[in-house]
Amino acid sequence: MNSLFLILSRKRYFAPVWVFASINIMVGTWVLYIPRVKEKLAIDDGDIGIALFCYAVGGLFAVTFSSKLIDAIGVGKSTLYGIVVFALLFLFPIVAPSLILLCVSLFLAGISSAFTDIAMNALVSELEKEDDVHFMSAAHAFFSLGGVLGAGIGSLVIGSVIFSFAHIAVVALVIIVTNVFLSKNFIRIVNKPIDKQQTGFSLKLLKPIFALTIISFIVMGSEGSLEQWSKLYLEDVVGVSLEWLAGFGFVIFSAAMTIGRFFGDAVSTRIGSYRIIIYGLLIAIVGYMAILSRSLGLSLCGFGFVGIGFSVIIPELFRVAGKAKGVTSSQGISIVAGMGFVGFMAGPAIMGSLADAFSLWTSYLALGVSSSVALVAAIVLFFKRR
Repeated sequence: MNSLFLILSRKRYFAPVWVFASINIMVGTWVLYIPRVKEKLAIDDGDIGIALFCYAVGGLFAVTFSSKLIDAIGVGKSTLYGIVVFALLFLFPIVAPSLILLCVSLFLAGISSAFTDIAMNALVSELEKEDDVHFMSAAHAFFSLGGVLGAGIGSLVIGSVIFSFAHIAVVALVIIVTNVFLSKNFIRIVNKPIDKQQTGFSLKLLKPIFALTIISFIVMGSEGSLEQWSKLYLEDVVGVSLEWLAGFGFVIFSAAMTIGRFFGDAVSTRIGSYRIIIYGLLIAIVGYMAILSRSLGLSLCGFGFVGIGFSVIIPELFRVAGKAKGVTSSQGISIVAGMGFVGFMAGPAIMGSLADAFSLWTSYLALGVSSSVALVAAIVLFFKRR
């Protein structure tokens, strides 16, 4: 909790962390209106999956040029420009008049999302190195908190919202104004030069961290899928008729993620990285079993268990990757983080394809099975380490 005190006591650290929260406030608000967009455009789950896949493609496209652009602009300015453009671009999917334009708008939003994500993480990394502090994990906790704020507040007011655009426009305005105001605390920060020998990529780098990349892809893919599909699952599979209540699956998941990330470091210190990854996956699997019960109470509890289980895994994967033999710390972390990002962006689209081909319940079953695969990989790593 020292990192939380650090963030709340100094604007220098709170300002970039608020960008983490802001990006997920916007996404958390958007996901509440996916059912309305689906109904307005008269499209099915498969079409929504295609649209979300375009969001993923946009993000993957951004990865190819974001680093060079951030280096040229500066990490502080890039973070501010990224979150402002991201908030503006997310106004368009809600009003898209056709599936094609929905796909285009989400593709552009995906580009800005990935660019902002890379910039804000690089900004926190630079601050950690400059000031010799550690608050990256807490920053990601604020990302989860942003989902709680966006989906939580949105779920409470959505029943009285007649015009969806008005709601998301107000959220975008708040995000832009607050981040512009706080940006004076980081806008002049630039990237430190990086040793080019540590930025190259080759397939041989994957060997010592291959299992870590599998776990990262699955966990982040599941996180992205739950973010986009939780409300539809509660409405279509569990049968929740109250729109505000259906949004609470994601709220509970995000709240559990937030709590877990604030306290995960202390638990990791006691039991170690490999054990916390294994225990986290076990808790998540129990959560999926509860979600698949189709019971409202158990499903809501299940979203909480999955959130708690997944919350500590990604920070621990970064820690293990940074110490992996055969690769430098920067190479290990960048590859594991990159695979996680691919999973986060592609997961919702894969979910949509499975839901269209089989059912939404089956797609959640696939998430549970994939977590079991990640568990096996983690256990193999644990015994190999020993």
